[in-house]
Amino acid sequence: MIAQLSGTVLQAGPTSVVVEVGGFGVLALCSPATIADLRVGQRATLATALIVREDSLTLYGFATTEEREFFELLLTATGVGPKLAQAALAVLSPKALRSAIAQENLVQLCKVPGIGRKGAQRMVIELKDKINTLGLADDPVRPEVGVPLWREQVGQGLQGLGWSAKDAELACAEVEYLTLEDPDVAVPVLMRAALQTLARR
Repeated sequence: MIAQLSGTVLQAGPTSVVVEVGGFGVLALCSPATIADLRVGQRATLATALIVREDSLTLYGFATTEEREFFELLLTATGVGPKLAQAALAVLSPKALRSAIAQENLVQLCKVPGIGRKGAQRMVIELKDKINTLGLADDPVRPEVGVPLWREQVGQGLQGLGWSAKDAELACAEVEYLTLEDPDVAVPVLMRAALQTLARR
């Protein structure tokens, strides 16, 4: 996986740029908005996603890691390929896409060329919970004061995966001992442990 591309911009076209990296010119497909901020002869850094097909390797470039993450998220929706995902990010910002999906705003999603009403409905159904799981939803509901950050993240993650708030809370309580043993324990470790406790029920 090529996650980042840094080097001097050799060429910039309407939909792609060529960046020199270690003597090689690497082509990356980008949205017009991303290309508008690049200048030939100047250094640039792009967040990237490599799409592997049987007959091709295509690198997509983004101005921010947030755009790349949303691009990869969009690809998980049925019927959404790289070109359509890039088109969505060219028309709507990640923030606007988040809001449209979270609020089921089909009119906004249909502004993207290639996305009709049925496609927009499918995106909402398939991506709404994923946005919550990844912590990408706008203005998330904050927990009560005093709730540790790890508990909030694990709890929201479990609910995003389909568990009830009650089950999520019970799972967090069962893995809390790990934070006492190691105050720096990573959230993914706690998440896996919580899922294991739920699987045993």
